[in-house]
Amino acid sequence: MIPDAAPTASVDAPGEASVDGDISIPFSATDDYGVENGRALISLDLEALDRRYGLALEPEPREAIEVPLPMPISGSRSEFSEVMIENFSQHPWANMPVEISLSVTDSLGQEGQSAPYKMLLDARRFFDPLASALIEMRRDLLWNRENAARVADVMKAITWQGEDLFDEETTYLRLRRLIRKIETISDFTTLSDEQVSEVTQALWDMAIEIEEGDLEDAKARMERAQERLSEAMRNGASEDEIARLMQELRDATQDYMRQLSQQAARESEANPDMPNMNMENAMQMNQNDLQRMMDRIQELMEEGRMAEAQQALEELQRLMENMQVQQGQGGQGQQSPGQQAMEGLAETLRDQQGLSDEAFRELQEQFNGQQQGQQQQGQQGQQGQQGQQGQQFGQQGQQGQQPVQPGQQGQQPGNQQGQQQGQQGQPGGGQGADAGTLAQRQQQLRQELERQRGNLPGGNSAEGRAAREALENADRAMRGAEEALRDGDLAEAIDQQSQAMDALREGMRQMGDAMAQQDNQMAGQQGQSQGENEGRQNDPLGRSTGTNGDLGNSREMLKGDDVYRRAENLLDEIRRRSGENDRSEEERDYLKRLLDRF
Repeated sequence: MIPDAAPTASVDAPGEASVDGDISIPFSATDDYGVENGRALISLDLEALDRRYGLALEPEPREAIEVPLPMPISGSRSEFSEVMIENFSQHPWANMPVEISLSVTDSLGQEGQSAPYKMLLDARRFFDPLASALIEMRRDLLWNRENAARVADVMKAITWQGEDLFDEETTYLRLRRLIRKIETISDFTTLSDEQVSEVTQALWDMAIEIEEGDLEDAKARMERAQERLSEAMRNGASEDEIARLMQELRDATQDYMRQLSQQAARESEANPDMPNMNMENAMQMNQNDLQRMMDRIQELMEEGRMAEAQQALEELQRLMENMQVQQGQGGQGQQSPGQQAMEGLAETLRDQQGLSDEAFRELQEQFNGQQQGQQQQGQQGQQGQQGQQGQQFGQQGQQGQQPVQPGQQGQQPGNQQGQQQGQQGQPGGGQGADAGTLAQRQQQLRQELERQRGNLPGGNSAEGRAAREALENADRAMRGAEEALRDGDLAEAIDQQSQAMDALREGMRQMGDAMAQQDNQMAGQQGQSQGENEGRQNDPLGRSTGTNGDLGNSREMLKGDDVYRRAENLLDEIRRRSGENDRSEEERDYLKRLLDRF
């Protein structure tokens, strides 16, 4: 009789995070009969933390992070190595020192613990200074809600005469409103759990918007990634650091290419002759060429040929400066219904952004008018008012009298309270006409969105349904903005417009995913049809074979939100097919070889 020993586990190396914050933690586990399951416990390492600024207070009690460990989907579990991939970017301990310990269990329920492993809980990093500051304030508020007053003061300092820091005026206004909300609550009480969650989520969303930004921001982010990689090569950085910076460059370049292609599509639609201009002075390259060039740079760095890699990186920078994205094939400008719908929604988003900016400017004028009215308070008599009104203004405390509201100097003394109620949020009595004009434009924009929603391409996929739901949310937010504009409540209107823009962006993203999925399905069906017509068969994975034995379609097998679950489902399907005796011996041998390999 051989006793069953308890399993063991260990962390093999510190985790490394991608630009998006997905951290990969390699680990190993062993058991004489096989590991059944496992989990990772992550706790904060307070002794290794720099307790300054917002971290000076004691942290609020928080439970350790518990994450299930991925198990091998095939092969033996008596001894294996795997990689745990998670994203802790929004967790309060993101980018802080932690201790991680693994716990694995065998079939008898015996549990084995690994020694604590100290590492940095690497997560998404923000390179834009403004976005990084908002993330730091978010961290301080999650650390201890008593930091609320300090967070508000720091953000007030950041936004003081800082309109130029923001690409969109609405983002600046949203942040200022958030500051006032934090100040108001912290003056009387402490933030509740729900309020902390709401405020920190708003800070995260604004930081993401600022970090990702538009085309110019994407270009600046790509250039910063190039500079960081070039500096690391000059300073002889480690291989891990160079690999991480190379991945940052790849991600930033892909984002820049995506936004550049979208801008080129919009310009081409507005100016049909533009694609033929400056063709001789522009370098044309597609993403495959760009990918091959970056692969070459990484290959040179891995071989230690840093001088040649530096030259290749400089060549890449020159090419990116002169790059022109190729549109379509053969200069054809025809668009599919899905592409036309995406262009229409993008135009609606731009119009909504412009309308929100105008509402923000109106609110600024209202605020300036209120300030001027406050400076004129206390002076005897006001413009357009009778002497009795000035005497009443100086007699504060008389029963039934109210001080003149700032920005309402033009009111007559008679029926003062009724006019104040009718002109709420209308400085100088002229805001009503402007708000009415904005409300009419908001109504026209909402009607245009309704027309676009009726012309969306079909599709019953989950992404298509999510896109329609997001556009319905945008429609509701636009209705709210329209009602707020008619009531003269500009602050509420801007908030509703911001929600409408967020919903429009989400709808466009979901619609793009639905279109990509539809294109992949059409490509797969076309490959299968060609295989049937030419006497070819699909392989056991459902892929059509090409003319020379190559795969005839371009399915992206490894993309998606849950790659591991898809892989597990695929292996289950292979096991099922390998057990069907009615299949040919050659096919079952092929399936068994797949199982042995994976």
